[in-house]
Amino acid sequence: MNSQPSRASGSMAYVAGILGCFLIVAALVLAMRFYTQPAPLGEERAAVRRKALAELRTAEADELTTYAWLDQAKGVVRLPIAEAMKLSLLESQNPAAARSNLIARVEKATAVAPKAPAAPSPFE
Repeated sequence: MNSQPSRASGSMAYVAGILGCFLIVAALVLAMRFYTQPAPLGEERAAVRRKALAELRTAEADELTTYAWLDQAKGVVRLPIAEAMKLSLLESQNPAAARSNLIARVEKATAVAPKAPAAPSPFE
């Protein structure tokens, strides 16, 4: 008898090992899908989300259609979109004046507050 294993049984061992590895990986992928899948939305959760979306859209609509002070000290106002478009059309009639006004407004809106005076030294 031949003491060496046959080539067929050796190659079958490799095939079985590779097939086993693929099955283990597939089982791990299925387990991860099961554990990472979120719970289905219940009716109460869907109602909460609909209510939050409605509140958000109402707040956005109010901000887009009302006047409000953004920074009263600097004179920055929020305008409705239609009104802002009308003003920009009026200003665009004279491009040089519109450009200088825009630059002045940007400088005013982004102006840095002056530094507070330094505390006097206790040795003075």
